[in-house]
Amino acid sequence: MLARLLFPGAWPSRCAVCQRWPAQTICPACAARFAPAQARCETCALPVAPGVPRCGACLAAPPPLERCLVAAAYQWPWSGLIARLKFQQDVGLAGPLAALLRQAPGVAEALAQADWVLPMPLARQRLAERGYNPALLLARALAPGRCPSAWLLRVRDTPPQRGLSRAERLRNVRGAFALAPGRVGALQGRRVVLIDDVMTTGATLNEAARTLREAAAPAHVTALALARTEARTEVPD
Repeated sequence: MLARLLFPGAWPSRCAVCQRWPAQTICPACAARFAPAQARCETCALPVAPGVPRCGACLAAPPPLERCLVAAAYQWPWSGLIARLKFQQDVGLAGPLAALLRQAPGVAEALAQADWVLPMPLARQRLAERGYNPALLLARALAPGRCPSAWLLRVRDTPPQRGLSRAERLRNVRGAFALAPGRVGALQGRRVVLIDDVMTTGATLNEAARTLREAAAPAHVTALALARTEARTEVPD
């Protein structure tokens, strides 16, 4: 078992999507088929026409994020794999899903340029129930050594976002985050990347970015998420 943990590439596996054996946990063929490169708005990650950098909504009201990048649409097979990571303690999926995210256009560059990579924090009760933060597992896989777990804090336990309109989601997360004491200097003028598993309306990520900007004035804030909903889709919290 120890050898398997230390040298995972030396052991046969099968793809969690197509079930082919032997293969990586997410084989290259499934990654290419189900997470193809797609033109997306650079600040909210919604699909746009090729060559269009920003959607009309972001042009009319620029969000606090300078950049927002996702690996895929929130649909099968990614919705199921993310659910396994979040709710079924399948923490071994964090590495393969982080690798999928890293392969998305612009993500490797954003990570290379980042000074700090901050996972989106869970509410205290939800963290106690789950026992771990999936966003932190992803951040550690993407940027080991640059992902402090307690700099961005969730200071208010908000009701679930499920079933809420965009305006209600924005109100729901207002004031939910804070920067840990003594961290202003570490973030001021720096490039920060926020990590989350799923992006729905962007309300939570944008509120976190707004909090960082008001507290520490970072030079640049990018958000990375595994998947983005592209329609009115209910996403488990």
